[in-house]
Amino acid sequence: MNKLVTTTLVSLALAAAAPLAAAQATAPDAAQKSQAQRPDHGKRDARLPSERVEARLAQAKTKLKITAAQEAQWNAFADVTRRHAKAADEPFKAMRDGKESQGKRLTAVERLERRQQMAAAHSQRLTEVIAAAKPLYAALSPEQKVIADDMLTPRRGHGGRGHHGPA
Repeated sequence: MNKLVTTTLVSLALAAAAPLAAAQATAPDAAQKSQAQRPDHGKRDARLPSERVEARLAQAKTKLKITAAQEAQWNAFADVTRRHAKAADEPFKAMRDGKESQGKRLTAVERLERRQQMAAAHSQRLTEVIAAAKPLYAALSPEQKVIADDMLTPRRGHGGRGHHGPA
């Protein structure tokens, strides 16, 4: 159960980086078609990760009803989440402005190496988020844990499978 809850809390922090990864995997034509099908989609994606994470943190703090006694653990978790979102701002801006696609086309090996670098960075961020999430989750009341488990589990309309199918 602790592993599930930790994973749940981690999903909040990683949500800020998800648009960056998804945008890299999506061709520009597909992104334009997607925006044409969902007019509100473009506005949501135009916001920086650091802007989106603030809204998610505020909503989570309100729903969890973080108490004064839990404030230190919450702030540590929120600070890690904010730092990761802020770090994603510059690559997001470059991608949004088309700077990343300028220059030569990467070879298959270079793309694999880039994916490996991104996976290593993702793993490092995940380690930091887990370290901040554990004390926060331990400080939550049983009622708050139920809310956290329900609110933060990444279901995304796929029956609990996330982006990549069953776990």
